[in-house]
Amino acid sequence: MSEDKLIKIAHSPDSDDAFMFWALATDQLSLPGYKLEHTLTDIETLNQAALKGTYEISAISFHAYPYLMDQYKIMSSGASFGDQYGPMLVSREDITLEEARTMKVAVPGEWTTALLALRLWEPNIAYEVVPFDEILTKVKTGEFPVGLIIHEGQLTYKEEGFNKLLDMGEWWFEKTGLPLPLGCNIIRKDLGDDLIKQLDAILKESIQMGLNKKSESIPYAMQFARGMNPEQTDKFVSMYVNDWTLGYGEKGKQAVELLLAEGFRKGILPHPVNPEFVD
Repeated sequence: MSEDKLIKIAHSPDSDDAFMFWALATDQLSLPGYKLEHTLTDIETLNQAALKGTYEISAISFHAYPYLMDQYKIMSSGASFGDQYGPMLVSREDITLEEARTMKVAVPGEWTTALLALRLWEPNIAYEVVPFDEILTKVKTGEFPVGLIIHEGQLTYKEEGFNKLLDMGEWWFEKTGLPLPLGCNIIRKDLGDDLIKQLDAILKESIQMGLNKKSESIPYAMQFARGMNPEQTDKFVSMYVNDWTLGYGEKGKQAVELLLAEGFRKGILPHPVNPEFVD
C-alpha cells in the first residue's frame, strides 16, 4: 500500500479561520490518498511563507497576492470580505480623523490588506508594523497615538476605552459600493488541475459544514477567540464566514480586481494584477 501524499494547509489561529477548517481539522472530511496537515500561524507569517511556496494551501491577505500570483491560484471559497465593515483606525485620545492622517499608525503587517486599504485612504501615512495582538496595548500606553486593528479588536475596542476614527470597510463601500476583500485561500498551481479541483471542493464542503453545524463548529472556534464570549465569537465568525466565503460571485471578483487595480494605480503594488481563480 502506497503512503498517503502530504498536503500542507496553513491558516491563522483566529476563530473565523478555525471555523472554516473545522470539519477538515477534526477529520470529518478527508481526501483518499492524501494526508492533510494543518499549520496555524499569524497572517503576516503566512503571507511571508507563501512568497516561498511553503504550503500547498494557505490563507493570505489579498495585499500579498500580487507577489505570489505566479505560484498560486485563488481558491473559489474561503475568502473574508468586510461588507461595510473591516479594519479600524482607533485612538485612545480624542483626536480627529484629519489629525490622524499626520500621525504614525501601528499596523498589523506589511502585507496585510488592512495596510493596503489604509494607504489607499492616505498614501503618505506614516506607519510601523506591530504584532496585531499588541496594537491596542501600544496605543493604550501612548507609544502610538493611532492603531489599525483587525480580528476580535473590531468588536471589543469600545469596551476597552478606544475611539473609532475610521472603519476601512465603511470607507471602501462609500467609495466603491463594494465589500472590502481582506483575505483568501490560495492553492499551489503545481498540484495540477485535478487535485486542485478536489481540494477546492473539499474546502468549500468544510465551510458549508461549519455553517450547517454551528452548535459544533462555534465551540471549536471558541478555542481561538482570544477572550471573546460565545455571542461575540458567533458574531465575529458571521462577519467573515458567510455567503461571500462560500463563493465570490461576480461582485466579489469585481471587488478583488478593483482593490488590486487601485493598489497599482496609487503606486502601492508593483504591477497590474489579473487575479486567477480556481474555476
